[in-house]
Amino acid sequence: MHTQGDDGVSDSERSFLFLVGSTRADGNTEMLARHAAEQLPPTVDRRWLRLKDLPLPLFEDRRHDGDGRYPAPTGHAATLLEATLAATDIVVVSPLHWYSVSTGTKLYLDHWSGWMRVPGLDFLERMRGKTLWSVTVHGGRDPATAAPLVGTLRHTADYAGMRWGGALLGYGSRPGDILRDTAALGRAKTFFS
Repeated sequence: MHTQGDDGVSDSERSFLFLVGSTRADGNTEMLARHAAEQLPPTVDRRWLRLKDLPLPLFEDRRHDGDGRYPAPTGHAATLLEATLAATDIVVVSPLHWYSVSTGTKLYLDHWSGWMRVPGLDFLERMRGKTLWSVTVHGGRDPATAAPLVGTLRHTADYAGMRWGGALLGYGSRPGDILRDTAALGRAKTFFS
């Protein structure tokens, strides 16, 4: 049975891109995201990319140089751009680093500024209607410490005309701690529904 979400897209048409911003493989945040992804219907396409495996150059702000246009991305940036545009749902899987997204995640988002200015790409128009989600694990007992991270991503969704899917938060400091956060694991079961 195929169901249709609030966005009018059926499960068989949905494509989730999980962008893992952690430098640690199989860390707490990724474990929580994978637990949530297991609950997706089998017809939903899933793609996982580790940002550390696709390093991006530092972003150069050239909006006010010449005509402000950027060349089409190449290399890892082109891979990430293609994956971003192909997805209906983008899940930022980033641990909380100094109250915000990880360095790799921030750099990926910085590159959106260039992609918006590539002639003929129509990046923002193509992002409209997609859904942006967040999964993060923080090391403090107060989930409010993740508010700046959630705010960054929610404002990004608003700016790009995307739907905000929400934030799945969990607690964990040492490797594997998230497996003891039964409340977060419970929320993961219905996060994408």
